[in-house]
Amino acid sequence: MKYVPTLEKSFRPMILELRRFNAAANEPFAICVERQNGYRYRYDMKVFSGEHEENYEMVERVIKTILWVVGGFKIYLGGNALVVKKMQEVFSLTGKRKFDVDFMSRVYNKPFEVIACAFDKVPSSVEASLPAGGHLDGCRIGFDAGGSDRKVSAVVNGEVIYSEEVVWSPKINADPEYHYAGILDSFKRAAAKMPKVDAIGVSSAGIYIDNEVRVASLFIKVPQDLFDEKVRDMYIRAAKEIGDVPLTVANDGDVTALAGSLSLKDGRVLGIAMGTSEAVGYVNKDGNLNGWLSELAFVPVDYNQNSMVDEWSGDYGCGVKYFSQDSVIKLAGFAHIDLDENASPAEKLKVIQKLMEAKDPRAKEIYENIGVYLGYTIAYYREFYDIKYLMLLGRVTSGDGGDIIIAKAEEVLKNEFPEYQDITIMMPDEWTRRVGQSIAAASLPKTK
Repeated sequence: MKYVPTLEKSFRPMILELRRFNAAANEPFAICVERQNGYRYRYDMKVFSGEHEENYEMVERVIKTILWVVGGFKIYLGGNALVVKKMQEVFSLTGKRKFDVDFMSRVYNKPFEVIACAFDKVPSSVEASLPAGGHLDGCRIGFDAGGSDRKVSAVVNGEVIYSEEVVWSPKINADPEYHYAGILDSFKRAAAKMPKVDAIGVSSAGIYIDNEVRVASLFIKVPQDLFDEKVRDMYIRAAKEIGDVPLTVANDGDVTALAGSLSLKDGRVLGIAMGTSEAVGYVNKDGNLNGWLSELAFVPVDYNQNSMVDEWSGDYGCGVKYFSQDSVIKLAGFAHIDLDENASPAEKLKVIQKLMEAKDPRAKEIYENIGVYLGYTIAYYREFYDIKYLMLLGRVTSGDGGDIIIAKAEEVLKNEFPEYQDITIMMPDEWTRRVGQSIAAASLPKTK
């Protein structure tokens, strides 16, 4: 390991540990994760023969990664029977990864299963390439549902003719009628600016399958019974009040990646937003979506078992603690920067950003450390995504901090992973920042 973070020296990059493990292990092992409509993702690796303690941690970390990269409710495992049995215990409602099991069961409305197979019986991949975006014909509504404001645009033949942001508080409202009224109001405001509506595209944080809300923080206060009754099909119902027009609802990370893809006029774009959490989206070589979850906030990037734990999932070393404002705050402690315990995470981040503006070397060191994390983690993400462009955005990357993160990540890639040095790390251009997100959202559906 050529680059050790100067503040968190205990960092153990997943990619280096995985490569070391595979080089030493001697027996083939296969993991296949299945999601909706029979789509599957297979990953082959090596394990040690027989009883070997390290098998369990590494295979668990890789399964956990695939679950949150791709998504799924059924895992097929083939190879060392002791490893398979242990993983069946770990990935169960009574096991160490019960959070992941319960979450995936809710996303896919299916019971979670871990199935033992002979190695040669583990199913192969069945890939999806879902056309989404880039359709700019006609009169379109683009809607972006954020946690503090909702933005809507009227887009006519690729040009934004009207755009409006309205402050709202979806995360503290338990009545789904509040959310529905806000969404419908934005739809109607945009529709009133056009002679007709040909399609509606929605960008929103959360997980969406077949335009249904499966899991989303916007509705975190809504009781489960009301969620099932009134939230799950909320966007579908609101769109029908506008007319019988095509609707596509997509994760905001995917829409951000799509905006980047439209701007670059190319594919293989992984977008990472470093803000309250780590939000991620991906557009493949065809300019399409894979239908993957890409919830990389939950993907382990640090193999150190004593690394910081994510409060929600109860797991260690996950991306949210390395590529969000939580990472900045964590590293500020290592850098001996005193922050007000009563301040919000966003306020704490602003303190570090002001120190960065004042050229404080401690603040610079924080961003350099995040760059080291990112350089190694890009190589790990590359195990699963075909990446040509990495687009960084979010409040953590604002100011000089973003440039420092990129410079250090590029240095790590060039010197540690020369095979990946052609990956372009960038931040959005002015077009993408200003109108790209709303145009990308509006362009999601194909007109009839």
